[in-house]
Order: sequence, then structure tokens, then C-alpha cells
Amino acid sequence: MDKEIYRKLARVLDTLPNGFPPTESGVELRLLEKIFTPEEAELFCRLRVTFETAAQIAERTGLPLEGLEERLIAMGDKGQIFAIPLGDVWIFRMLPWVFGIFEFQLHRIDEEFARLHEEYEEAFGRQFFSSRPQLMQTLPIEETLVSLHETLPYERVSSLIEHNQSFMVNECVCKKQQALLGHPCDRPLEVCLAMAPVPGLFDNSPNGRVITKAQAYELLKKTEELGLVHLTGNVQNGQIFICNCCRCCCGPLRAINELKVPAGDVINSSHYALIDQDLCIGCGLCAEERCQVGAITGDGEAYRVSREGCIGCGLCIGTCPTGALSLVRKPPEELEEPPVTEMDWFEERSRRRGVDFSEYK
Repeated sequence: MDKEIYRKLARVLDTLPNGFPPTESGVELRLLEKIFTPEEAELFCRLRVTFETAAQIAERTGLPLEGLEERLIAMGDKGQIFAIPLGDVWIFRMLPWVFGIFEFQLHRIDEEFARLHEEYEEAFGRQFFSSRPQLMQTLPIEETLVSLHETLPYERVSSLIEHNQSFMVNECVCKKQQALLGHPCDRPLEVCLAMAPVPGLFDNSPNGRVITKAQAYELLKKTEELGLVHLTGNVQNGQIFICNCCRCCCGPLRAINELKVPAGDVINSSHYALIDQDLCIGCGLCAEERCQVGAITGDGEAYRVSREGCIGCGLCIGTCPTGALSLVRKPPEELEEPPVTEMDWFEERSRRRGVDFSEYK
């Protein structure tokens, strides 16, 4: 019976637009056994991707209301579901595997979990990055944007910061996982920014460290100097995080670098870098120290950028000693407008994957 509930949970997660593909080895089931008890797995399968109170869940499912909210809050603390207090009311929803359960295991991850996830990563990544819309979009370094009037609010770091009121910095789960596997990153661990449009949301959070808006800006500036890519959710409204990513640990960037998934299938971007061949002195700083996706290569005495490989982050621009690099906006016919909301993203992704998740709306 216990094994069957994990198979059921795996099917539910694979029915969600994000996906959770089965493997011959069954490593995905061992991951779920590591995270959920059978009772937690069963309760997860009764939830939806839209928020509900415990009373609404009890009424819809027939589950006893007594003790239900406490069970759901405990699952939220374990990173199994999304649980948020709004005043005196708690609301709950199920999470996909990514972005969701995996990231929310930050404070429970151990060497066994890290090893299991690494074993699962290729199977998951190949399915996940085979469908659009992409999970994440690039937020270019704002100083590299020549003409701000051409960019839209959801493409600008400052716009996301200014539209939110609560900020929390967390350790990076990808870096933590790789360190447990013996591959530590040489950049700081505490680089992931969570955001919320209401004040005080993170004040009682057991995870992360609450910071001010000014400190959020300082964090992003620091990560730019360290050569980390700003990535956020590939939607126009409702972004709740800015990840600051490196080539050695970040799942999406590793998919580009190691699985050789085309960059455009992994990350949505509205810009690409361009090198002025007359100004380039061939120092290689952009290719060797700044580009996180191997999009810049030597071309005789100068360097060139692969348009198809570039994710438009702008990291290479500011450190060029001769100013040979610039960030160029893609022509309108090449731009991919992100879905407006997360639910719009779910709907489009579901359509393209050919899965029906209506039972969990």
C-alpha cells in the first residue's frame, strides 16, 4: 500500500503542467519516500494548485476538519506544500516538483537526497525543458540596458523590487545540493531572494533571513559583481523570487551546459549580447569569467557571441575593458511574451505537454 501511494503521488505530479517523469530505476519514487510519509502523500493528492483554506478542503474532500489545518501547516513547514498565513487565516495549495517541492527542501536536504536528485536530474531535465513556456526568464543587469523605454516592467529588476514590500534572502538549494555531493561553489551560498507584495509576510518564517528593500538591492548588486545571472519566473505578473545563478550548480544553467539543451528552450530572454569586433582586444574576460552559458567563443584575435546560446543577462558588458560589448534587444518577431500569470503559465504549459490537470485546479 505504501509503495502505491508514492506511485499515485508521482502520477499527480506528472499530471501537473511542470511534469515529473517516471524512470526505469524508480529513483523518483525513492525521492518522494524521502520527503513524504504515506499519510502526507495521500493528503497532498487531495489538494489543488489554487489556494484553499482548511475548511474549504474539508468541505470539498470530505476529510475531517479537526486537526486538518495543523497537518497542512506542518506539511508547509516541511516544504511539501505552499502554506501562507493571511492575517488569522491560513491558505494552502499543492506544489509542483520544480519550481516547488525541490526548492522548498532547502532546510531538509541531506547527502542522500542530494544523490537521489542528481540521479533523477537528467530524466527530469530532458522532459522539463522539452516544452514551453520556459520556467524562468532573464532579468538583465539594468545598467546594461541602453534604452529602458524599450523594456517592459517584468524585464527590469528595479520594477520587481519596487512592486514588492517584503523581502527574504535564502541559501541556494542548488549550491547546497552540489556541496553535499562534493562539488562546492566558490560563490556565496546565501543568494536567493524571495519577495511578496504585502508587508511583513516573512516576519515569522522559519526559513531564510528577512531583509529590507535597500538590502535587496545590495544583494543583487553583489551577485552581479560575482558574475551570477538574475533569473525570475517567466510570467508578467506575480514574480515571487529572483534567483542568482552560476553555471556549476543552477539546474537551468546546467541543462544548457551539461545536457546541451538549447538555451532558448531553457530560459526566456528578450536580449542578446553583441561584440564590436573593432573594439575587442581578445582578452577573453567575457568568455572565461563572466558568461555562465558558454555563449562567447574566440574568433581569431577577437571574440564572438552566439545569439542562439546567449541568455541576455548582461554580465559580460560592464567588465569589458574596451566597451566592445553591448546588450541588444531582439526584434519583435523573435520575442516570446511570457504568460500573464502563473495560472496562464500552467494552462499554456499543460496544452503544450498534452496533459489535463483540470482535476487539480
